[in-house]
Amino acid sequence: MKQYWKLAVPLLAALSLIGCGTQSQPAQTAQQQTAEQQAAEGNSTQTAASKTTYPLTVTDSTGKEVTIPKEPKRIVSTSPAETEILFALGLDQQIVGVSDYDDYPEAAKSKPKVGGVVKPNEEAILAQSPDLVIGGISMERPVADKLKTMGMPVFVTHPKKLDDIMSDILAIGTITNRQEQAEKLVAQMKADIARVTDAVKDVKPEERKKVYLEFSPGWTVGKGEFLDELITLAGAANIASDTEGWNPISEEKIVKDDPDVILYANGITDDKTGKKLEDIITQRSGWEKIKAIRDKQIFGMDQNTLSRPGPRITQGLIEVAKAIYPDRVK
Repeated sequence: MKQYWKLAVPLLAALSLIGCGTQSQPAQTAQQQTAEQQAAEGNSTQTAASKTTYPLTVTDSTGKEVTIPKEPKRIVSTSPAETEILFALGLDQQIVGVSDYDDYPEAAKSKPKVGGVVKPNEEAILAQSPDLVIGGISMERPVADKLKTMGMPVFVTHPKKLDDIMSDILAIGTITNRQEQAEKLVAQMKADIARVTDAVKDVKPEERKKVYLEFSPGWTVGKGEFLDELITLAGAANIASDTEGWNPISEEKIVKDDPDVILYANGITDDKTGKKLEDIITQRSGWEKIKAIRDKQIFGMDQNTLSRPGPRITQGLIEVAKAIYPDRVK
């Protein structure tokens, strides 16, 4: 997964350019379809048993309508997060292609590979004869548009918040006729969120810990992204929240802000120096003055759980909260 991060870092600043539609829109469209089915059934207790009626038309994060003519039987995913969603919905047998970086669950490793997350291999995708292609947060819009012109239903996601991630799961559940599985998955994710927010709800403003997150050497994240939201939901303050999106760090500013806790993506190595990220952080000039380093409150987080906007993101939230408030979140 180290290579995925190497690829992702120079692209993070440009991620906001991918898909300028409102993220909640695709999920709302799909959920409206489900709601109509439930109303027709006349019994709200049948939510989990509702079935998708095809052809189904939804709107993805690019703002374009996508029509799925029938229940997808051959699905290609070009994003690790979306692949995790598909597996979590029980679609192992329907997945016929994944990106080169898909490594979870274990079964994803043996699926045919279709290239990178930004520019997947079009020929490799076509070779799988898919009836649905799902692109994630890193897929470039021109790539998605080109795949759509080839006659393939292409649904692209671009979540910015945890609500967006859960909405995407519900949308994909409707698209693939897996509403019951999607609803159960989202219910568990909401329970994870409630577990954390309930545990930290009594943290007083003056007790809120200041947190610095470094997900790759020299890069942090500000408001407007789900990584920032994880820190906020955990009852802490992201010291980079005065910025938006993905940002190169200011070493002097971080020393001045003096975070109580430092979080970093585990398993990251700098290409130029060969140093591990945690060593880079602790060995920076002047950083020995930072409270988090003095008190040894520096914690490595699983990079995939932390960074992938998929079903494990609330597990990442729990781990973040445990690191920040170990006495509150068990």
